[in-house]
Amino acid sequence: MSKSFIIVAIDGGAAAGKSSTSRALSERFKLMHVDTGSFYRATTVKLMELGVPAKAGPELGKGLNSLELDTALEGNSASIVINGWIPDQSIRSQQVNENVSHYAAIPELRKFLLDYQRDQANVARAKGFAGLVMEGRDIGSVIFPDADLRLFLFADPVKRAARRAAEGLADSIETRDKLDASRKTAPLACPEGATYLDTSEMTLEQVVDHVSTLVTAAFEEA
Repeated sequence: MSKSFIIVAIDGGAAAGKSSTSRALSERFKLMHVDTGSFYRATTVKLMELGVPAKAGPELGKGLNSLELDTALEGNSASIVINGWIPDQSIRSQQVNENVSHYAAIPELRKFLLDYQRDQANVARAKGFAGLVMEGRDIGSVIFPDADLRLFLFADPVKRAARRAAEGLADSIETRDKLDASRKTAPLACPEGATYLDTSEMTLEQVVDHVSTLVTAAFEEA
């Protein structure tokens, strides 16, 4: 008996291929695509606008309490909406790149976004998608540890830096990896039992084709 709705969790470091793979899968299988990295980037933008520093404390609690979250859809991709604002390219700025991992390491902020992230599965069901493909750094370990398919994408840091440069982005890959992997709450790591895939020497098409066989199997699993 095949499943009518599945959840695919894709984790990995910056520029490991999560976004491109997730978007391709969303089109191929009619899955709602969610980039949780954009949630943390957008929240970082709003907290910096409020002058809230990247540390726990009363200022952070007050800042988070002022943020009202919603979801907007553009095609197959869902976007966080904060106080009516739909994130734009400002969340990819150098300033955000340098600060997002520091904000994302704060347990209170991760707790603030936890239920919202999990609720994206309900949004996907309500909108008639065949499933949800969610990418991030703790999806298979914290957000959806029981996902139908859990993947961890890895690529050599030099390769990833080149990918970022090709996108016109200046991103300190190794620094962000170190910060994300060393945080106490929900560190970046391959979840136990997840499928580990090194994409260093693979084309996007090869990655998508390989993962597509796993998604197909997840749909067909009794």
